[in-house]
Amino acid sequence: MTEAQKLMPKVDSMALGATDLHVSQLGIGTWAWGDRFVWGYGQGGYTDEDLKKSFDATLAAGINFFDTAELYGFPSHQSEKLLGQFKQSTTQPVIIASKFFPLPWRFMKGQLISALKGSLRRLKMDRLDLYQIHWPTPRVPLERWMEALADAVEAGLTRTVGVSNYSTEQMRRAHEVLAKRGVPLASNQVEYSLLERAPERNGLLAACRELNITLIAYSPLAMGRLTGKYTPDNLPTGMRKRWYTPEHLMSIQPLIARLREIGEIHGNKTPAQVALNWTICKGTIPIPGAKNMRQTQDNAGALGWYLTPDEVASLDAAADLAK
Repeated sequence: MTEAQKLMPKVDSMALGATDLHVSQLGIGTWAWGDRFVWGYGQGGYTDEDLKKSFDATLAAGINFFDTAELYGFPSHQSEKLLGQFKQSTTQPVIIASKFFPLPWRFMKGQLISALKGSLRRLKMDRLDLYQIHWPTPRVPLERWMEALADAVEAGLTRTVGVSNYSTEQMRRAHEVLAKRGVPLASNQVEYSLLERAPERNGLLAACRELNITLIAYSPLAMGRLTGKYTPDNLPTGMRKRWYTPEHLMSIQPLIARLREIGEIHGNKTPAQVALNWTICKGTIPIPGAKNMRQTQDNAGALGWYLTPDEVASLDAAADLAK
């Protein structure tokens, strides 16, 4: 073990739902690995070398969970390919989740199995750890995809299964169909952060707790807004510049200030680290992105400590005022 690794915080693990698959309390989302449209991959911002260093730093920090999808880096599926390549370079355990995209041309159960086999080839794996339906679709009965996921488990192609972007009602139906096949629904991956708290308000988070389904929180830093980096005078680049107005960024500055205040109490934690710890304290697994080693190390600083209940409540209140 290196001196740097000795200084890293102890990373607790947790089971995904009612399965026997245990993952680190925080994972890494790899949407940006190969994405040119939103994140600018290959356009001067970051390279494959940066991503490899990020991957290595993630494992060194004790984080073992990576989330990808066949859609990331489409049409070349670059995210899965890079993750598969990086995984070959280490003997450390790596837990990988990927996703099946059901729109717009897929209607049959067998197409999910074919897509899963394609992901396994790109990831250089014989069996995936977690396979998820990326989005619900009105064109195909939900039950059909759940039966396909159960088939995938029985075929030994994935250890566990989950869904993504499913409503409370859809998740309950998915859980029921899988239960009849003896397969637990491990997770529901949805957007969740201090600036996107719909899962708290629409009953989804409560239903996850009731059914023992893990909520995996994507965009837990609200696509960079909770890092404190962006202000009305310093807007993000690319597509995100169109999404976040100076007025909105102004409205969240009191929340950013509160994140900084709490971070100082906990040993000069960054706003991002406090925001990620907030999602962990809510009982979820956040999967922030990481395009370089610096972002990976910042993510890892969210682990090994916990906000107090009063601090969580104060952040809830500050977030309620953001618009």
